[in-house]
Amino acid sequence: MRLLVIGKTGQLARAIAEQEPNATFLDRNACDLSKGPDHIRSALEGPLSDADAVIIAAAYTAVDQAETDVDTAHAVNAIAPSVIAELAAERNLPVVHISTDYVFQGNATEPYQPDAPTDPINVYGRTKRDGEVAIRQANPRSAILRTSWVYDASGKNFMTTMLRLAKDRNTVTVVNDQIGRPTYAADLAKAAILVAQNLQNGEDDASGIFHVSNAGLAISWADFARTIFEKAEAHGASPTTVVDIPSRDYPTPAKRPSYSVLDISDFETKLGMEMHAWEAGLDQALNRYFTNRPSD
Repeated sequence: MRLLVIGKTGQLARAIAEQEPNATFLDRNACDLSKGPDHIRSALEGPLSDADAVIIAAAYTAVDQAETDVDTAHAVNAIAPSVIAELAAERNLPVVHISTDYVFQGNATEPYQPDAPTDPINVYGRTKRDGEVAIRQANPRSAILRTSWVYDASGKNFMTTMLRLAKDRNTVTVVNDQIGRPTYAADLAKAAILVAQNLQNGEDDASGIFHVSNAGLAISWADFARTIFEKAEAHGASPTTVVDIPSRDYPTPAKRPSYSVLDISDFETKLGMEMHAWEAGLDQALNRYFTNRPSD
């Protein structure tokens, strides 16, 4: 499969590159999703002619900034995916698009099913929801993979932020009333590649909307931080205490869903891929982080 990945420097794109080194990756210089349909069509004309499937791994992910940078967030997360899906459909190419748990309001009490009504509460979530709708309308050979709390060993994410903070302090304050499941980027990459392969092979079950995160018990951000610090001690890190606080004590420009746990059973059944427990993904990420971290 000749895979074309929109994105190159983000966590997911880097993880795909490790698993599919012969794929073609387009960074922002090659295809700037904020520049509109004409630019995207011109940038993709050549690469699409050599592709068997497309993964859209690039997005506008600055959740708080999106509240005031609405036009750019909409251009990148809604308009650009629609154009890419339409161009791919003209060539009968399948598209895999990465979306988010933030398309949900967050007032559920049990994991969200893929067909649950969407009702995003911030600009980022709305633009990602609009991108989902546009892709499904533009290209029937498409799959939407909604995921949550993505991190890896080297990018700017929750895990690396916690470990950086722990170098300078013994106590870290983290919200305890936002509940979800972490997703290790390498596991998400494996899922996206598998879906692309199945779509390219004409498997009907690979089309549609899927929820893809690591498995295991749902946790709060405070729980996740506590587990990060506990596991980091095995790598020689100093103990760090987590102080739980409610979200109201840590106000942000964009509201976050209080509950965004995704039900991944449909993906596991239809695609035949069992997702690792989030603790296993965290172990892998921490091993890489401490192996590759430069000495202090």
